[in-house]
Amino acid sequence: DVSQNTALTVLSCSNNQLTTLDVSQNTALASLLCYFNQLTSLDVTWNTALIHLHCQNNQLTTLDVSNNTTLYYFQCQENQLTSLDVSQNTVLITLVCNNNQLTSLDVRHGNNDSIIDFNTINNPNLTCIDVDNAAWSTVHWWNFIDPQHYFSNNCSGTGIEESTTNKEFLRTIDVLGRETKGTNQPLFYIYDDGTVEKRITIE
Repeated sequence: DVSQNTALTVLSCSNNQLTTLDVSQNTALASLLCYFNQLTSLDVTWNTALIHLHCQNNQLTTLDVSNNTTLYYFQCQENQLTSLDVSQNTVLITLVCNNNQLTSLDVRHGNNDSIIDFNTINNPNLTCIDVDNAAWSTVHWWNFIDPQHYFSNNCSGTGIEESTTNKEFLRTIDVLGRETKGTNQPLFYIYDDGTVEKRITIE
């Protein structure tokens, strides 16, 4: 119970067997490390000064970080999250959300090129990831996504059939972002609807 510790700025309670944690009164909290517990819910909507949030290896199914606009480091891997929206977290430099049950992920916060640590691996139900620039994300993050994942600047309302029939091919780039028509290497096919497909042609 930390409800009376209203001046608390750092709380590290990881590697326990906590099933509940109430930090709603800790509005000065800048760093919260509560990983490796058994939390099924976590409300950080009142913690608007939060910079570090490490809540990985719990049993969280939902997590709202829309009020945490100063969040720099965010790790929530190894949970059961089905959706995640970090579009309000404009200063984010770390986003690690691998090993969840994500079906939607929105990273359109206008500053994607500041993210230096990104990982969405092992989210089998996730396909389209909303980003600022699909081509940039494909070049820089392609090694940290599942094979079925792809990036778009607008995943919502774009069905598979629609994107297949209506999108127009623009260009092909390699992993370094150079335009190319080569083979025997991972290539990224960029389309006018913001989607990017990763392919390897063997010759």
